[in-house]
Amino acid sequence: MTHLDATTLLRGAGLRVTEPRRAVLTALDGMPHASADGIHARVVETLPDVSLQTVYNVLRDLTGRGLTRCIEPGDHPARYELRVGDNHHHVVCTHCGAIADVDCVVGQAPCLTPGEDHGFVVAEAEVTFWGLCRDCQTADAPLAAVAAQD
Repeated sequence: MTHLDATTLLRGAGLRVTEPRRAVLTALDGMPHASADGIHARVVETLPDVSLQTVYNVLRDLTGRGLTRCIEPGDHPARYELRVGDNHHHVVCTHCGAIADVDCVVGQAPCLTPGEDHGFVVAEAEVTFWGLCRDCQTADAPLAAVAAQD
């Protein structure tokens, strides 16, 4: 993502354009499902004075305006991505924590219909699939066999 693209996104969302915000968007463009720590490590390569707290603040602002999505896979750190608005899901490796996108499983968003909606108008369903990624299956065949039995 270029600075121009980031600037356009920020202005379109009604956010003030700052270097930390542009840097976070640029970092996320090359790091889907990144943790705040991972984003911070990338941002300080170009803006060494940006604190981790600033990155968290930027992520909160970006997520609040719909520019990023925060996913919280179980006991793993929160992850952030630029893929928003399409109600996709995720698959998470139970061994190494790798995350991949899974497109909507069945039909139109929200992809799943609850048995009882309790009067809510459901706008989105969040599904997390858990399993072993290809690398972990290959690296530890006995681990994969145990997971297959579960």
